Amino acid sequence: MTSDCLFCRIIAGEIPSTSVYQDEDVYAFRDINPAAPTHVLVIPREHISGISAAEDAQQALLGKLMVSAKHIAKTLGLEDNGYRLVINNGEQGGQTVYHLHLHILGGRQMTWPPG
Repeated sequence: MTSDCLFCRIIAGEIPSTSVYQDEDVYAFRDINPAAPTHVLVIPREHISGISAAEDAQQALLGKLMVSAKHIAKTLGLEDNGYRLVINNGEQGGQTVYHLHLHILGGRQMTWPPG
């Protein structure tokens, strides 16, 4: 845990969140500023600042994030109509919290480019 990391503090229970899934490696919660009717963030409990900071040894954890996102999307009823998974990386990639997180976006037609 990094004491100045917003998501580490959420995982620790210091900041409230609306949990939708959790296990020993992953925590998922509703985004407080949703970009779609369903907007959930899926994060590793281990602090990794971003996807570019991930190490080869964390490959299983990264895979677990993806598989967890699939199960969460199904639980939320997004599977039939589809959903978007997004990972922002770095300032120009739109990352605002430097703890790796995956966005699950659904409940409306997604457009490209995103916006």
